[in-house]
Amino acid sequence: MSGHSKWSKIKHTKGVVDSKRGKVFAKLGKEMTVAAKHGGGDPGFNPRLRTILMKARAVNMPADNIDRAIKKGTGELPGVTYEEITYEGYAHGGVALLVELLTDSKNRTASEIRMIFTKHGGNMAGVGAVKHLFHRKGQIVVPKEQISEDDLMSLALDAGAEDMITHPDTYEILTDPHQFEAVHKALEAKNIKPQLAEIAQLPLTPVSVTDEKTARAVLGLIDALEDNDDVQNVYSNYDIPDDIMERATAPAA
Repeated sequence: MSGHSKWSKIKHTKGVVDSKRGKVFAKLGKEMTVAAKHGGGDPGFNPRLRTILMKARAVNMPADNIDRAIKKGTGELPGVTYEEITYEGYAHGGVALLVELLTDSKNRTASEIRMIFTKHGGNMAGVGAVKHLFHRKGQIVVPKEQISEDDLMSLALDAGAEDMITHPDTYEILTDPHQFEAVHKALEAKNIKPQLAEIAQLPLTPVSVTDEKTARAVLGLIDALEDNDDVQNVYSNYDIPDDIMERATAPAA
């Protein structure tokens, strides 16, 4: 139940940058609208909506925004119909990317995503070319100051978790998607507040990136994709050492 995961560079666990907070709220709102449309507006009977609400609480999304997004999905407020799409592709160095989107215009979005890949030296791939390199897991990240490693490990294991990885400042709990909610509720019962709690596509095999130029190109493509309004999530299998990551993310001189 313990170990170290070199591929796990959980960028978004550092918190939401204020300048991007509105964009994050908008993307979460889309997810809520789609979840409410397919499963109803009551999170008690809609597991997908419950999971999105966990993410919304983690970034302090205003209650009014949440209420409007759900009502758009249930039809109580006028809204837009979104289509769920996943694109697959590669960045520099053979790094695989899974890009999940919600869009009201598939043709526009396809053109925009293709342009982003091309501009940043990546390549889009066919359906199934990349997806087999990832597996769907519940992922819960807990700051170390909240609980000891042994106590959290026992709590997570008893609740049905599959693995726990220790990072310098956090613990990362991995679960089967069906056990995600049970583990999350067990943490909540002990007043443990995760820094991140979501069901994600995690890489099966990391791709080592040890060149700073390649790392910058990979991260640049991911950042550009995440900045697109229709992109909900970008998953990758890069393994960038900490020293290379620090230099690659530093502002250009």
